[in-house]
Amino acid sequence: MSQTTITPEVRNKPILKQEIAFAVVHLIPLAAIWTGATLFDWVVCGVLYVVRMFWVTGGYHRYFAHKSYKTSRWFQFVIAFMAQTSAQKGALWWAAHHRHHQRHSDTPADQHSMKIYGFWYSHVGWIVGPDFKKTDFKTIGDFSKYPELVWLNKYHLVPPVLLAVAVTALGAIVNGGSITMMFTSAGLSTLFIGFFLSTVILYHGTFSINSIMHKFGKQRYDTGEESKNSLWLALLTLGEGWHNNHHYYETASRQGFFWWEIDITWYILKGLSTVGLIWDLKGVPNHIKFSKNKQHAIQLRKEQESKRQTEEQAA
Repeated sequence: MSQTTITPEVRNKPILKQEIAFAVVHLIPLAAIWTGATLFDWVVCGVLYVVRMFWVTGGYHRYFAHKSYKTSRWFQFVIAFMAQTSAQKGALWWAAHHRHHQRHSDTPADQHSMKIYGFWYSHVGWIVGPDFKKTDFKTIGDFSKYPELVWLNKYHLVPPVLLAVAVTALGAIVNGGSITMMFTSAGLSTLFIGFFLSTVILYHGTFSINSIMHKFGKQRYDTGEESKNSLWLALLTLGEGWHNNHHYYETASRQGFFWWEIDITWYILKGLSTVGLIWDLKGVPNHIKFSKNKQHAIQLRKEQESKRQTEEQAA
């Protein structure tokens, strides 16, 4: 019996200074050993994780990568800015790389295939390596035509730095009673726990979709690769855990296709559409939801169209 051998691409080793920088970000929260941490710091940590996870999935992913809804130019900039407070580089960089992944999922060309390159590389190795540093502006040409987005993509550290300063100032006021306490334990504890710890947790929440969701969980649809669905990761990532659903029909603004599949990002997007900030949210057709694979979906669509024509003729 013949066996197909998959030949991985040659990937360069991680950049030492980037590994060190990444490690430092993970170690900074430990500085709270000396400053202490207040209840307020932990509340900020939790709030910043949830809020920024929404902008990662609802902004980076469902808007810039997949254009699953429409918005105005000014709010488009807001979405990019808020997503970049996550310190996951520029919106154009993020979306371009995700589009590449979606087209080549679990093939040698996939930059973070766990199947081919292993857990560590798919989770974080590709990020600290030198191979995927540049933004592919051709892949993201529909958004790179906006100069303000190109500027923000270039200076991608501006949003997280501004957020870090704001968090430190807020901690100084709440914990210390004055903004002049920013560089004392009052402000720094909020910086260490509120900003840095939530950023680290957010990193691994996001990265888990690249790694864990291509290994553990269940497949509803035959997508030709190894994406899975998981309720637990859907809860932790505000809906991204319905990863197999997404790979099957990537343009939908919701990833929980059925009402019982909790998708918090979808609920928030619906709220934003209600107040007019976004519109034209793309749904999931029934022939997609109730099919098993693309061939089955085509069959169901033809049956639905035939039934509709019959009903129209009868009317």
